[in-house]
Parts: sequence; C-alpha cells; structure tokens
Amino acid sequence: MSEGEPRRVLVIIPTYDERDTLPEALRRLRAAVPEADVLVVDDASPDGTGEVADAAAADDAAIHVLHRPGKDGLGRAYVEGFGWALSRGYATVVEMDADGSHRPEDLPRLLARASRSDRPDLVLGSRWVPGGRVVNWPSHRQLLSRGGNAWVRLALGVTVHDATGGYRVFRAETLRGLPLAEIESQGYCFQVDMVWRVERAGGRVVEVPITFVERAEGRSKMSRAIVAEALWRTTAWGVARRAGQLGALARRLARRRRPAGGRR
Repeated sequence: MSEGEPRRVLVIIPTYDERDTLPEALRRLRAAVPEADVLVVDDASPDGTGEVADAAAADDAAIHVLHRPGKDGLGRAYVEGFGWALSRGYATVVEMDADGSHRPEDLPRLLARASRSDRPDLVLGSRWVPGGRVVNWPSHRQLLSRGGNAWVRLALGVTVHDATGGYRVFRAETLRGLPLAEIESQGYCFQVDMVWRVERAGGRVVEVPITFVERAEGRSKMSRAIVAEALWRTTAWGVARRAGQLGALARRLARRRRPAGGRR
C-alpha cells in the first residue's frame, strides 16, 4: 500500500476471556489474509486476553488493540470498532469471532464477493444456504438457529437466511450511512439489527456459504438472556413494522374513498 492510499480491510475481533483461542485465530487470519489489518476490541478480560493482544500487536504492526473499561456487550464493542475503522479510512470492515468458529480460511471468499462489480453493501458468511454447514453443533442448537432465522424473516421481512451469523463484511460507505450511535441491541440481536438496518436503507445483502465450527476451547457466550433479547426485540420490531404497514394501507384506502370535490 503506497503512502496516502486508503487502507483496504480491517478485521474487527471482539474478545472477552479469549486468551487461549486468540493467538491461533490471529495466526491463521494473518496467514489467510496477510493484506488485512486487525483490531482486537477487548472488554477488560479478566483472563488477560488484552495483554495477549498487546503482545501480538507489539510483534506485528498490522494488529491493533482497543481496550474498553469493562464488559459492555458485543454490539457496543462492534460499534466502537466501526468508529475506529471509519476514522482511519478503511474501505472494508469485517466482523469475526476469536474462538475459532469463524474460519479465517473462508475470509478470502467473503472479501472476493464483497469486491465484485455489483458491490454489495454487506456480505454474510452463511451457515444456512446451500454449501454452508456447521460442525460439532448439537441438533438443538441447529434447531434454535434455523428457527430463529425463520422468525426473523417472517417478523422483519429480511431476505437472508442467516441474519444471526457474526461473520460478515461491510462496505465502509454502508456503515457511514447507518445511525450507529443509536444502536442498543447486543448479541445475536445486534447482528439481526444490522442486517435489517442495511436492507431498510436500500442496501444489498448477499450470502456466501461458510463452515461454522463450534469452539473447542473456552466457554460459549450463548445465554438465555441473549436469546431472550433477540426474541423480544425482534418481535417488537416486527409488531411495529406490521402496524406501520397497516397504517399506510388504511391511509391509502381512506384517500381512495374520499369523494372528489371541486372548489366552491
């Protein structure tokens, strides 16, 4: 990259207690996409993940670390990371987990799709399109994910099959056009929120099949609270959407029934 040329790709990796998995994730990522920069956003992990990230950054100028004062949710971590990326002129911004579930080796395909001439606003790494699959997931987790995504499509009218997935590529221009400061959702709900916002803004979202691998080390961040938030927020958004549609329909019908009148 020549001096003054915009930086092309930033991969944002949010972390909380990922000391055991982060080094291998960074190693594989730097091997798979050596031209990309990396931003680790650490929420003051008590296991020392932030220090591990700092050590990696000291050895590799392409790795950066954003330390946050405490655990404040996935959504806010990504929003801060987006702001960091946009303020430094990156053209493409990637979301990726640190636990090994998102294979860095799949990222070149996602980036290649994002750079095609039709220039989609958002590319999703999808488990639930032909060619996508999951490894080491029990059947109840697959059912929960498939069912949740079906509900998202029904409630919100989104077109994608994996709105809850967290492996994705944004165009920077798309992120600049979204009201990031207004986003309060977390976890899977944050991922749904971002897809819905892109589509409502008229953006184009495409899906690329990936293999999702359940983490072999550490503890999953999935919780009942995360599932509950996604369910109630999505339902509330869906109700508001339907109410808006019905209101618009009622106004159109009222205009049609209004008798034509001339000036007196």
